This record gives sequence, C-alpha cells and structure tokens, in this order.
Amino acid sequence: MARKADKNTKAKIVNAAWKLFYEQGYENTSVEEIVYESGTSRGSFYHYFEGKDDLLNSLSDLFDGKYEELKNNLPESMSCFEKLMFLNLELFKMMENETPFELVSRLYSSQMTTKGSKSLLDHNRVYYKLLRKIVADGQKSGEFRDDISLNEFVKAYALCERAIINDWCLCNGEYSLAKYSETLLPILFKGFLK
Repeated sequence: MARKADKNTKAKIVNAAWKLFYEQGYENTSVEEIVYESGTSRGSFYHYFEGKDDLLNSLSDLFDGKYEELKNNLPESMSCFEKLMFLNLELFKMMENETPFELVSRLYSSQMTTKGSKSLLDHNRVYYKLLRKIVADGQKSGEFRDDISLNEFVKAYALCERAIINDWCLCNGEYSLAKYSETLLPILFKGFLK
C-alpha cells in the first residue's frame, strides 16, 4: 500500500509541475507553487526530486503515459510498421502541441550533459517495452527482417526519433515535428521491411 501512495504522491507532483510549466513557463514556476498545486509538502517534493531541474527527467514519464494510452487503442488491423508510424506521429503531435517547446529542448540538452541517469535511454520505460513488443511481433510474423536483431532494430528506431527531435530543437521548432517525421520515418524504415 505504501508503494502506491508513494507513486501517487510523485505523480501528483509531476502532474502539477507540468501543468504549471505549461501555463506559466518553466522559469516562472517555483517549487513552492508546485507543492501548493500538487497538495503535497516541500518534504515530499525533495524526497522525489533534487530540485526543479530534476523534474525535466519526468517528461519521459509523461511521454510514457501517452504510450500507455495509445497502446490500448492500437487497432489489430494495423500492421506492425503502421503501429510504429502511428505511435511516432501521435507522440510527436503531443510534443508539438501540448508540451512547451522550451521544456522538450531543455530535456534533450540536459540528457546530453547529465552524468546521472538518462531517462530517455532507460530501457525499462514503457516506450522501449512497447517498441520491443511491436518489433518482435513484426519479426515473428515475417513483416520485418529477422537478420537484424530485435535490440538493433529498436535502437535504430529510437535513435531516429531522437535525431528528429534534436534537429527540431536545434531549429527552434520552426517546422512541424509531426509532419516532418510523418514524411521521413517511413522512408528511413522501409529498409527494415521484408
């Protein structure tokens, strides 16, 4: 029971923080406002996070929440390739339309300089588990090449997504992330089809 309460407290803090970041901007949001909005305590905040910057890593938790939502709504009629493209498009729409650009940019730049854990590379995330399942299903059904290991396929896919996001951040979001990816990813990954 304590684990569930811990998870709920952390989730309250994360959800309150991202709500405030979206409404007020990252720089204009204080730890005190996050604590107040979440209905938790300062002690709880510092139990889970070293500071406001540490919350940037929780953005990947929000992305995983989106993947959880999407995976339950994937039509069985979709091919594995279509599932990958659909998941990418929907997440990139969320990043582009519902996540402040400044925060995506900060997350990606912080992941390059952090000496601690890199949340975007955590293979225990829902993201990686879902990719592995879809790719394994595609290899098993003969849709995807099986001369490329499951891990190499997933690594290449994640690398391409990160590269597109990094470029979008470098270009200050001057183009549509979702539309660019919708065009580019199928071209890059047709080589993985049998």
